[in-house]
Amino acid sequence: MNSAIVETNFSFPGLKNKYVGKVRDVYYVDDYLVMVVSDRISAFDIVLPKGIPFKGQVLNQIAEKFLDATRDIVPNWKLACPDPNVTVGKYVEPFKVEMVIRGYLTGHAWRQYKSGYREICGISLPENMKEHQRFTKPIITPTTKADVGHDEDISKEEILSTGLVQKEDYEKLEEYTYSLFERGTRMAEKMGLILVDTKYEFGKKDGKIYLIDEIHTPDSSRYFYLEGYEEKQENDMPQKQLSKEFVREWLMGEGFQGKEGQAVPEMGEDLVNSISDRYIELFENITGDKFQRTDTGNANERIEKSVTAFLNSI
Repeated sequence: MNSAIVETNFSFPGLKNKYVGKVRDVYYVDDYLVMVVSDRISAFDIVLPKGIPFKGQVLNQIAEKFLDATRDIVPNWKLACPDPNVTVGKYVEPFKVEMVIRGYLTGHAWRQYKSGYREICGISLPENMKEHQRFTKPIITPTTKADVGHDEDISKEEILSTGLVQKEDYEKLEEYTYSLFERGTRMAEKMGLILVDTKYEFGKKDGKIYLIDEIHTPDSSRYFYLEGYEEKQENDMPQKQLSKEFVREWLMGEGFQGKEGQAVPEMGEDLVNSISDRYIELFENITGDKFQRTDTGNANERIEKSVTAFLNSI
């Protein structure tokens, strides 16, 4: 059975600090960030009890592909990926908002709409929309960037009035967000997929805005299959999703939505393997490449060796 990377504890040369996120372990080394993408999986802002083999490799390698493919739009933090689960890059001070962009009424936006809300992040939505329906044009629905707990929806007006981001910077973030989503949409279409929605994170260093963290991965994005989308919409059939949404749907079916007092349901081996397969399926569909399963037997030793060698070379 393939093992999952659920915990790391490295002593890289020049290590200053370490931050453990829901999925990523971030090591602050001199003026660089070493981002180790684990196989942990979260939903409803809760880390689930079992890791998903190869999930971290999938996320890291998809992000690598799209960071490289969008450098002409906006500079990004990445310097290199010395290991399948690791990206090393510049430390950039993050903005305190995440730029969520939606091309379709799906996921959180649909759940809000279904509950009766007709406005999200200050944007009015028309009546009589259906789940997974395409918006006339994509909408940006930002969230706050929480260190712990839940990110919260926030409007552009609230961001500017509270000074979370300055007006000139925010307008640049909007411009980059629309451009990145357009690029991701075109790349997905070539692979027979629909980029449904996604989120981007940005930071600023020496007066310059950078794209940071991951991009267009199944943890930060939703994808549908392009073929059959219209037919399924017309017949009120569910769309087949290549995203983490199916994990959320499984949890909700088991009566769990991350609310206080709710117990995380048991994750059996079959479920864990099926989630792993779905992540690999997305990798192969969105990149067009065959996924190469890295040996996970000595993952921590492998990562420490490859990252240390890279750090010593820069």
